[in-house]
Amino acid sequence: MSETDTQAAIASGPMGRHLTRQVRIAHGSREVLVGGHAPVMVQSMTNTDTADAIATAIQVKDLARAGSEVVRITVNTPEAAAAVPDIRDQLDRMGVDVPLVGDFHYNGHLLLTQYPACAEALSKYRINPGNVGQGAKRDTQFAQMIEVACKHKKPVRIGVNWGSLDQALLARIMDENAGRAEPWSAQAVMYEALITSALENAQRAEELGMAGDQIILSCKVSGVQDLIAVYRELARRSDYPLHLGLTEAGMGSKGIVASTAALSVLLQEGIGDTIRISLTPEPGGDRTREVIVGQEILQTMGLRKFTPMVIACPGCGRTTSTVFQELADRIQTYLREQMPAWKTTYPGVEEMNVAVMGCIVNGPGESKHAHIGISLPGTGESPAAPVFVDGQKSVTLRGDRIAEEFQAIVLDYVKTRYGRE
Repeated sequence: MSETDTQAAIASGPMGRHLTRQVRIAHGSREVLVGGHAPVMVQSMTNTDTADAIATAIQVKDLARAGSEVVRITVNTPEAAAAVPDIRDQLDRMGVDVPLVGDFHYNGHLLLTQYPACAEALSKYRINPGNVGQGAKRDTQFAQMIEVACKHKKPVRIGVNWGSLDQALLARIMDENAGRAEPWSAQAVMYEALITSALENAQRAEELGMAGDQIILSCKVSGVQDLIAVYRELARRSDYPLHLGLTEAGMGSKGIVASTAALSVLLQEGIGDTIRISLTPEPGGDRTREVIVGQEILQTMGLRKFTPMVIACPGCGRTTSTVFQELADRIQTYLREQMPAWKTTYPGVEEMNVAVMGCIVNGPGESKHAHIGISLPGTGESPAAPVFVDGQKSVTLRGDRIAEEFQAIVLDYVKTRYGRE
């Protein structure tokens, strides 16, 4: 079954699959599809100073290598806009063809018009309608950005955020609500303002000449139930591709759990075409973590396959040894590190499952269900580790080099099963 078929099967719930228009994001010969029947896409964003072209290009490369299918960069100053073509050139020289998205607020109309090389180097623009200008300037400055996008044939994401909602629009909806016989709650008014901002600005962009299949929408909030409610209604009222993600999801386990809880509900209902996990990195933390979490959400739900999955037991009183924990971590890290090369050399390897189990209770059974599995000895068990390949016992490992020998078995299996003849 293909990714598309699996996604359709998993996501078909009471509401059915939310079928949207399809947007193409391209750089050179590389093309990423968002919406329609395309698999849900994973994206991320740099946190470097974009004016530092070298540091930004390196981080973009790392995010792309981790699996980010597009990468967004901040374009907030003339120096940043001037650096964008250099960043693109450096990435091209490194063979990194990931499309770049420019994130614009406040002065985007100036940067896109005054730095045409930046406008051309980017593959897509993110426009926050709450931050494009106030009063009479707002419509003019929004129009300038859309006109540049049309000129360079670039798609846009109209990204509404409840932390920077258009105050004039919010006031209008509050006034409308005050006139109702039964006024809505403040929460419902906020939801309506978010959705209305996205839809009205998308309509305005089309009136200015942008094709409907060049627009992606998002309505970012930081609460799980808020996100679910807003996107259900946004999906009901539009057929634009939808970008999902909690804004300011948080740090560590809190951010991961909140993002997973919100996105899983929506994805299961067939809502969402591209996702970003907005994790706050821990001090010195790796930015690629948000990419891995996004991939793991989609893969554990059965919507995409990115890298071989390692199945490992949690451990209990039968497993006082940490050998199985260390081996599971080692194998999982090894598989992920190999994927940039393996995905072209060994097509299909991302579907492989590897089991690393800690004792005899479930070890042999789980190992037989996986493509390759090892059942390490638990407390008091015989110091032997049977290895199963495609459900059959292959060899029993013993001694101090079990980890190295098992990794070699995994590599040999990959070459034999997924190698091109």
